[in-house]
Amino acid sequence: MPANLVGTLLGPRPPAGCTVLHLFGGPAVGFGDGARLPVPEGSKRLLVFVALHAGEVDRRHAAGVLWPIGDDERAAGNLRSALWRLNRARIDVLVADKRFLALRDDVVVDLHLIGDWATRLIAGRPTADDLTALPDSLDSLELLPGWYDDWVLLERERIRQRLLHALEALSRAHRLAGRCALAVETAMVAVSAEPLRESAQRELLESHLAEGNWSEGKRCYESYRQLLRREIGVEPGARMQGLLAPRPNRAPWSRHPAPQSVTTLR
Repeated sequence: MPANLVGTLLGPRPPAGCTVLHLFGGPAVGFGDGARLPVPEGSKRLLVFVALHAGEVDRRHAAGVLWPIGDDERAAGNLRSALWRLNRARIDVLVADKRFLALRDDVVVDLHLIGDWATRLIAGRPTADDLTALPDSLDSLELLPGWYDDWVLLERERIRQRLLHALEALSRAHRLAGRCALAVETAMVAVSAEPLRESAQRELLESHLAEGNWSEGKRCYESYRQLLRREIGVEPGARMQGLLAPRPNRAPWSRHPAPQSVTTLR
C-alpha cells in the first residue's frame, strides 16, 4: 500500500505534529499520531491543484482552471468557498493571501516524497532507507484514480514513468550488490505494471542470470518473446537477445543442444 512506502520513507519516527497530504488513494490529510481526515468534496480539486504545483499558485489562475464556466467573479467565489470548507474541516494545510495560494512549508506531500525517492534511485544516489522501500504494486500508486482533468492526467503519467524507471534502478542496485532475490522481486513489480516494457523485462532477465538461474532466464525470455510477437509483432531487442548469447566462463543458452564430439575408431 502507498502508506507503507510513505511510512518507510518518513522513517520509524516521523517529526512530531507531522502533517502528510495523501494524493495516492486520496486526497486525505494524515497526522503523525495516525489520525486521518478526509478532504471535503468541494475542496478536493483546489487542494490537489495547489499540491501539484511547486511553490505559490496565483489565485486567479487556480480559479480560472478549476471553475472555467462562468465569469471571474463566480470562479473567485467558488475558490473562497473551497477555502472556507477546508477551514471548517480543520484542515490547515494552505497559506492564502489576496494573490497567492501555497502549501504550508511543514506539510509533506506523499507524491513529492515518493518522487524524491525515485529521483535518488534514478540518479544512482540512493540512501540505505531508499533501498529498503518497495511498493507492493504500481496499481496502489496510481495518482488520483478516477480524476480526468488534463493537469491530473499529465502528472499521473509523469509519476508513473518515473516510478517505473526507479524500480528498474532499484532492481539493478540490488543485483550489483549481490541481492539477487530482491532484484528479481523488484523487477517483477515493474514487469507486472508494464509487461511489454523491455527495460523492465531486461532487468528481470539479468537478475535471474546473475543468480545463476538459467532455466528461469530462458522461461522469462521466451514468455516475453511470445508476448511481443502476439501484441506488437516484433522480436526482443538486440540488447536483450545478447544477454543469452554464449560467453566465456558462462553457461551458454541455446534452443538446440550443442553438437557432440565424435571419436573416430581406427
